[in-house]
Amino acid sequence: MTTKNAFDVLKERGFVKQCTDEDAVRELFDKGPVTAYIGYDPTATSLHIGNLCVTMALIHLERMGHRPLVVVGGATAMVGDPSGKTEMRQMMTSETIDGNVQAIKKQLSRFLNFDEGKSILVNNADWLMDFKYIDFLRDVGRHFSVNRMLAAESYKQRLERGLSFIEFNYQILQAYDFMELRRRHGCVLQMGGDDQWGNILAGVDLTRRMDSELVHGLTFPLLLTSAGEKMGKTAKGALWLDPERLSPYEFYQYWVNIDDADLEKTLGFLTFLPMDEVHSVQNLEGREMNMAKSILAYEVTKLVHGKDEATKAHQAAQSAFGSREIPATLLASSDVVRKVQADIAQIPTTNLEKSKLAEGATLVDMMITTGIAQSKSAARRLIDQGAVKINDVKITDKGYALSDDNFPDGAMTLRSGKKKVHRIVLEGA
Repeated sequence: MTTKNAFDVLKERGFVKQCTDEDAVRELFDKGPVTAYIGYDPTATSLHIGNLCVTMALIHLERMGHRPLVVVGGATAMVGDPSGKTEMRQMMTSETIDGNVQAIKKQLSRFLNFDEGKSILVNNADWLMDFKYIDFLRDVGRHFSVNRMLAAESYKQRLERGLSFIEFNYQILQAYDFMELRRRHGCVLQMGGDDQWGNILAGVDLTRRMDSELVHGLTFPLLLTSAGEKMGKTAKGALWLDPERLSPYEFYQYWVNIDDADLEKTLGFLTFLPMDEVHSVQNLEGREMNMAKSILAYEVTKLVHGKDEATKAHQAAQSAFGSREIPATLLASSDVVRKVQADIAQIPTTNLEKSKLAEGATLVDMMITTGIAQSKSAARRLIDQGAVKINDVKITDKGYALSDDNFPDGAMTLRSGKKKVHRIVLEGA
């Protein structure tokens, strides 16, 4: 059996947007294990879905016997990457950055095998923080053309709004990282989102100028919806991978509700299902399309939160929105539970003290408490639109007050449209 070239696997799954030389990179992967790196700036205590997309490329490489190299930017985070940003990032203390670095290391360990050396994780603070400024300017900075840097898309977009000098240095630091990683670990390929193309090319050029070595760069398309917006935005902000920031159920629900036009692309990016199965969804409609989205949601949730949490989220969604048997032939390689017995206990639940009813608890208040709406104005708007139901009865009164009648058998079901459902259980005498 012929083993696929890793570059061809990435390209088939939709990862390749730009590459310095496709034939040369394909040849690198043919010759033997390739060390390829992606950088992560520790700007938060959790990665988000955009980070997962690029991490998937590293997981594919590790599974195929290559050596992923993860760089956590403990030093570059103190500068801030201007790529894709309309204004300067908030400056963080070294203590905050160190805490973020540790949290991100822990998260990445869920996806890559650092313990057995199949993947490597380093912190660029180990080499960048010891530089003397004048030495760095003379030895490294002299190789950079300001005109060429200003032509990079990441800088061009910021010039009108204002680009700080500290941010202007970011590309130089990232370029140096690439050269240093080739020296230390034999790294010959840098990968990243397409907004990093200019920074990656700077590293390729610096390595050629200072070390007379040829290295390569590859970028992935940004994870966008069919409408051209960044995928992963929720009512609570970014689609975080940390369950403390976004529950596995909410994470699952995001993928169930993506646009039909985004399904095939997302299956290619964020699952390991075979591509012949992935391509098969392009002609699905209606009920089968929704079932395929359930499988996508299960697979991505399993990757991020583990099989148990993914199964719980899948069961909860099936219980809340109607259980349906998923045909064994639909995305057949998935191990999703295809016939779920409705389990009311899996539906997201909030407890409400009975005394709150006497105090005048309202439907609007409960929508905010349960997270169905983020504000009173949003809740009233949903009620106005006829999207809100209590126990499957549409409520159109924006001042609706809850009462004992809403809690037959001590519980009520609150729905908003076809996507959100919540149980409220009455507590106390």
